[in-house]
Amino acid sequence: MSRQGKVLVAMSGGIDSTIAALMLHNQGYEVVGITMKTWDYASAGGAGKKETGCCNLDSFNDARMAAVQHGFPHYVLDIREEFGSHVVENFVEEYIAGRTPNPCVLCNTHIKWAALLKRANALDCEFIATGHYVKVREENSRYVLSKARDLTKDQSYVLWGLGQDCLSRSIYPLGDLLKTEVRQMAHDMGYKELATKAESFEICFVPDNDYRGFLKRNVEGLEERVKGGNFVTADGKVVGKHNGYPFYTIGQRKGLDIAFGKPMFVTNIFPDTNTVVLGEAHELQQDEMTVRGLNMVKYDTITPGMTAVTKIRYRDPGMESLLTPIPGGVHVDFHHAVSSIAPGQSAVFYEGDDVISGGIIQKEI
Repeated sequence: MSRQGKVLVAMSGGIDSTIAALMLHNQGYEVVGITMKTWDYASAGGAGKKETGCCNLDSFNDARMAAVQHGFPHYVLDIREEFGSHVVENFVEEYIAGRTPNPCVLCNTHIKWAALLKRANALDCEFIATGHYVKVREENSRYVLSKARDLTKDQSYVLWGLGQDCLSRSIYPLGDLLKTEVRQMAHDMGYKELATKAESFEICFVPDNDYRGFLKRNVEGLEERVKGGNFVTADGKVVGKHNGYPFYTIGQRKGLDIAFGKPMFVTNIFPDTNTVVLGEAHELQQDEMTVRGLNMVKYDTITPGMTAVTKIRYRDPGMESLLTPIPGGVHVDFHHAVSSIAPGQSAVFYEGDDVISGGIIQKEI
């Protein structure tokens, strides 16, 4: 038995998960590698190598080769059925409901970590590990998720949904490293191709980054059913026709195919009437929102008067806000207005670098 214990490492074949696995191996952990097959990449047009949280066939081979070279076992776990029935169906349903989903959050929360824990138990692994840029620590009998040292790579926003059962067994070897340091480690370990591999940020099952095309291919008759709806302004004035409400998102400016002589943005979507509301940038500004489906991380509850820096999207720097608990969620009052609050997206509440909680932005205010 190793000094550190047995750990199941999710290996996508990319640089981050590979270096995470090798770091733990070198630290004396008994490493078991696992690669999760979530989607049929060939049918989705996902040929070729790319670095994502998921893998294509080449990436499977890259992960297995790293494991073989360093003498630890590697398995492939097929979770396409769970992934498709939960993540992909939700992705489609949210757009049909006029919301903007974040499938990576849903996948991490309900699919990948659940699959990791289940297989870890089967293989007698005490821990699970990934190549995500986050930190976790135990404090006041809770396991706290916090931002990585490399704030440009920090992924705490997409992991807010992990429960205490997951966090208590999770190891994140890259949390204290800069991406440049990880690339240098890969180079020094002989993985020069990995060290220079470009990153990709597309949704794994939409490799061409065209979610509209994905919806058209996967929802029979959708295009015909929704075309010809109205663009309107906030006062209800009809200003043009659009291609169908599911093909627009809050804050969208490009691709409207309508000229106003000034920048106009999607400010609201009403699926029941197939209506898309357009407005100027200032009309995207809001100073409050409702968030439901909370997962408590640092504390076990939101208390009245609690303040936090709230992020409403992955690259959002966050805004100081006041949190007020309500039945089933929390009401958020921002100290200053924020732009393009999109129902269906995640809101994550921070205290310093620590994640207090996260949830899903709702339509109502």
